[in-house]
Amino acid sequence: PGMRVKGRLLVACLLPLALAGASSCSQPVDFKQTLQVTDVSGGWFDAGIVDGKNKLVPSVTFRIKKPANVRLNSVSLNVHFKKIVDPSKPGLEGEQEFEEVFLQTVAFAEGPQTALMTVRSPVGVTGDPPQTRAEMLEHRLFQDVRARVFAKQSSTTWVDLMAFDIPRTVLTK
Repeated sequence: PGMRVKGRLLVACLLPLALAGASSCSQPVDFKQTLQVTDVSGGWFDAGIVDGKNKLVPSVTFRIKKPANVRLNSVSLNVHFKKIVDPSKPGLEGEQEFEEVFLQTVAFAEGPQTALMTVRSPVGVTGDPPQTRAEMLEHRLFQDVRARVFAKQSSTTWVDLMAFDIPRTVLTK
């Protein structure tokens, strides 16, 4: 009984020291400078027929690379799909929120890079048959979408890594 209390007391005293030491050893990583988004492609994924209508959703595929000497096992990602409402205005000014997809843990599973990942918005656009998917993308009221990829680790702030305009291409895979 006395030994159990001493053991718990020792763990209670040493655990905060160990955690403080571990956090002081790791340097904060400047994501904007160290992370690189590569192998980027995208389009409008054919999500099939929903409620009798053809549905297309924006889709972006990419991987994230880091220098081999950077100690980072994983990141959280938030992919914002934004309507481009005014192409004449730069950046966020000409955009309007469309949908976002949160990925809590994306591991650097392939050494200094993540696996190739595809992120699709659950929200998309629909068209009534017999309108084809290609015709949907050519419609005069169709609005282009931009994917913005943000990254962070634990309690750090979100860092904008990339903006990618989704091409008007139908994807079936």
